[in-house]
Amino acid sequence: MAKILLSKFRESVLSVLPVTAIILVIALTPLASLTVTETVAFCLSAVGLIIGMSLFNLGADLAMTPMGGHVGTGLTKSKKLGVLLSVCFVMGLLITIAEPDLTVLAEQVKTIMPLGGSAGKWLLIITVGVGVGLFLLVAVLKIVFHKDLSAFLMFFYLMLFALCAILAEKGKNVLIPLSFDSGGVTTGPITVPFIMALGVGISATVGGRGASENSFGLIALCSVGPIIAVMALSLTTRGDLGAFDVGQYAIDRTLGVNLGFLILDKIKEVALALGLIAAFFLLLQFTVLRLPGQKLIQIAIGIGYTFVGLIIFLVSVEVGFKPVGYTLGVQIASFGKPVIVILGFVLGLVVVLAEPAIHVLNKQVETITNGGVKKTEMLIALSVAVGISIGLSMLRAIYKFSILYYLIPGYLISLGLSFFVPKIYTAIAFDSGGVASGPLTSSFILPLTIGACCATSGAESIYGFAFGVVAMVAMTPLITIQLLGFKAVMSSAVRAKITMMRILSADDEQIICFK
Repeated sequence: MAKILLSKFRESVLSVLPVTAIILVIALTPLASLTVTETVAFCLSAVGLIIGMSLFNLGADLAMTPMGGHVGTGLTKSKKLGVLLSVCFVMGLLITIAEPDLTVLAEQVKTIMPLGGSAGKWLLIITVGVGVGLFLLVAVLKIVFHKDLSAFLMFFYLMLFALCAILAEKGKNVLIPLSFDSGGVTTGPITVPFIMALGVGISATVGGRGASENSFGLIALCSVGPIIAVMALSLTTRGDLGAFDVGQYAIDRTLGVNLGFLILDKIKEVALALGLIAAFFLLLQFTVLRLPGQKLIQIAIGIGYTFVGLIIFLVSVEVGFKPVGYTLGVQIASFGKPVIVILGFVLGLVVVLAEPAIHVLNKQVETITNGGVKKTEMLIALSVAVGISIGLSMLRAIYKFSILYYLIPGYLISLGLSFFVPKIYTAIAFDSGGVASGPLTSSFILPLTIGACCATSGAESIYGFAFGVVAMVAMTPLITIQLLGFKAVMSSAVRAKITMMRILSADDEQIICFK
């Protein structure tokens, strides 16, 4: 166990160190100036992020991934489709409630939700959870009946843009970016290990042609459900949202006496979320699964690691990364508009490495494809995609234009590519999009964009033009990963053509004929 934990620690250091180093270097230049308090809080938070990610990743391997696999395999073998679908809906809801990046986003926008305050925050979380649960059912049915993922994605994204038109007609288009962001933050460090393992378990049990290929795509569909659910919820909110409360990013909100209350709040949130998941899994254990005691002990230990890791992770991003992200956004945008765009691109290249769920996805992809899709290729494609998406988001925050100018062409290109690349690349691409937009995106990149928007356009522009960065981070990998697939197809065709040319141009006299 110690060796595994040390390995996770090394991975976390390599993931977090580039982001931390870039931010500290920027703080030493004329571009930005952090106070001693902000610098110390950020450095300690970076250490906490490393420790939290290490423990969480170990917990995911020991608990969340095996739980998803056992639920998928055990319930599919029972051949009771109704039970499988019911359990998947409940687990989808509970897993989403436990998702840390959704909590981070809901905390920042709770005042504009119906009911407002803490009730508004939980209303948004539960709405997103229901969206995930319903679309997890759709994803499971896709696997069971061997349906094509591209057709599902085409239908539901057309539905999304139809809902966008309805919101715009009712004067609530300012909430469209938040709706798309809700889909992006849903698939994070808790959801990804469970849902991917669930898909692998169901697909392996159902079998059929392309079983490994069929196991991908659950995350892609589960990212669509929350967008539709939040758009429906947005119809009940008022259209004029007023100015965004930027005071929540003040560093004194999370330090001193407030730090103790913050830690207690995170303990309560994580305990409630993981407790619900554990309780429901125990119910399944006694009724359907009946796993051996050794497996249950491993899962219990894994949940313990996940619990501690998530608390440390969430407290770290709240204390250091949120306030520093906002401060950097304000200061650098005030220094010069092109600078914040370039900085957004550079940070995007490295910030994706610090997302815990990315490493879970990459490991799963490399295993399922037997090394056909390399981990390094995936990371490079995702880094470039996220860098581009954040740079483009900074441009939108500065020049104030609709997110749909990016999303409509982006999704049309993504869906168009799905007809020309191997289906497994399409499924991996759409899964990667949801995974890339994790807790660090909502707790550091979003505040950075909000700061830039506030400095250039004012706090009243934030809902319409700063939100949407998470959606952009979720969209661009769809294109870059599928381009990897297109490259693989073209390379294969070129190799086949060269081989055929060599055969046709061979000297017939050198052919030995045995009689």
